[in-house]
Amino acid sequence: MADTIMKAAREGRVTDEMREVAKAEGLEPEKVRFLIAEGRVALLRNVKRSGRVRLVAVGEAMFSKVNANIGTSGTVVDVEAERRKARIAVEYGADTVMDLSMGGDLDEIRMMIMREAEPLPLGTVPTYQAWVEGLRRYGGLGIPSDWFIKIVERQLRQGVDYMTIHAALSRELAEKAVRSRRVIPITSRGGALLAAWMLENGEENPYRSHWSYLLELFAEYDAVISVGDSLRPGSIFDQHDELQVAELVEAARLVRSAREAGVQVIVEGPGHMTLDQIAANVRLEKQLTGGAPYYVLGPLPTDAAMGYDHIALAIGGALALWAGADYLCYVTPAEHLSLPTPEQVKEGIIAARIAAHAADLAKYGARAAGRDAAVSWARARLDWKTMLDHAFDPRGAARIHAQYGLRTRACDMCGQYCACLVLGKHMRGRGEPEPEELTRRILGSTLLP
Repeated sequence: MADTIMKAAREGRVTDEMREVAKAEGLEPEKVRFLIAEGRVALLRNVKRSGRVRLVAVGEAMFSKVNANIGTSGTVVDVEAERRKARIAVEYGADTVMDLSMGGDLDEIRMMIMREAEPLPLGTVPTYQAWVEGLRRYGGLGIPSDWFIKIVERQLRQGVDYMTIHAALSRELAEKAVRSRRVIPITSRGGALLAAWMLENGEENPYRSHWSYLLELFAEYDAVISVGDSLRPGSIFDQHDELQVAELVEAARLVRSAREAGVQVIVEGPGHMTLDQIAANVRLEKQLTGGAPYYVLGPLPTDAAMGYDHIALAIGGALALWAGADYLCYVTPAEHLSLPTPEQVKEGIIAARIAAHAADLAKYGARAAGRDAAVSWARARLDWKTMLDHAFDPRGAARIHAQYGLRTRACDMCGQYCACLVLGKHMRGRGEPEPEELTRRILGSTLLP
């Protein structure tokens, strides 16, 4: 086994990285070490960027994390817009960024995003670059299998911290999917590209064929594999079908082999899924994978929220995180409609962060309640500065607060009839609780000891 952070954890060594994570998460370093050793927590970082990237831990007992997808498309290549999106991701509190670019100079764009988004860890889907540059290099789909691995190796050398690797999609599953009665046979872009390559060439998925070498590469850079969910449902009418579950079983097998190699791994899922199915999906993933960190794309509990899919994401994502998922991939208002603008990226990040925070309150109680205690106490005192300082979008909240002009100490919903103004003199001296006491009122989680 390579000398990875997982190896150190299994040998009982508590590293400086583990101590740093423990401090940020409000946990004991030994607990962090144990969960990394078990593969139930992963640190998203590439040792090549050690010291430049914030340590982001995803998994059991960690605060819920939020990822922001940015990047060009095949039809819209606006590098300046992507630069702004990367800066917005940092400013509005995303924990990580994924570059999903498919248009323009992909290496140049990725390095720009990496610089602008520091100190956030950067993820990619290397299949995209392998496909775009492979078609150009080989003149069609006759791309050799090892080309996909060369792109992974190139991106690891550049410092990419984690990658979506669609290795759970076998040729057999791809063939079943395109013949299935699913509404959308394969909704994953990376999964569809790989399926087309396999069907055209009659070969097995290159990530499966070269899996052992991939593990060696990720161990060398101590980066994280995110096992892609090519067969996640793209419609609520395809949820929890044979194809989705079969791919999850394959993902669990890959998780076990990665752990044996000392490689950190997370699992992706579950796409479009009605509210009543979300908790069951999270339990299934945790059971099959031995508690591997779960990175949820959605879940979107309705197919009909176009223009407001960030709200659908917040609903489904909060439920998934409360049920035990660990890491939420945001969705913007442009989902299913267009490449998002910088402003839509901002809206998506804020919605996902609110969902993550709401789930953490339910999971971790007082450990997560400091922000709410500060806001609640400030609200009772009509302390607007403190309230706005703790908003997920302070400038946006301040703009709304002042939109009619500041005519009273209260807001213009109740104006002079605000409860805190009407009862103000009667509430003085009542021994109000301080924020620290308020956090102790929140009950602890029923999910975690």
